[in-house]
Amino acid sequence: MQSFVLLASLCGCVLCSVWPFQMQCYHCEETLLDNDCSAPKFIVNCTANVQNACQKEVIVGENGVSYRKACASFSTCLIVSAGYQSFCVPGRVGSVCISCCNTPLCNGPRPPRISLAPTHPPARPTTLLIITVAVGTLP
Repeated sequence: MQSFVLLASLCGCVLCSVWPFQMQCYHCEETLLDNDCSAPKFIVNCTANVQNACQKEVIVGENGVSYRKACASFSTCLIVSAGYQSFCVPGRVGSVCISCCNTPLCNGPRPPRISLAPTHPPARPTTLLIITVAVGTLP
């Protein structure tokens, strides 16, 4: 049984090196789009074993928001992102925000916000009326 587990582990290692993981990301260059270039036509295959992350830049300009998305090396992306951190002020003209992620298509559309606020007005607290009955001795 141990030899089978060892053989399976070796085969797994060989398969990993023969068929490397290939990241997929959204790719576009400084495009002013309402949909932030997250349509299927913008999906690309990254260079295997080199580009192991996706990068997303959000640039706020005079004419609106533009997006630049690409495959990247995760470590390089983190360095670049840290360098631009002081320029990231969402919503302000001139802002440049760079984010890095390392799961397939992670630089795509933002998931919809889930509001924790109730969709209807909160119910009024129920008033509990307590009637105290004094039991005494009756004459």
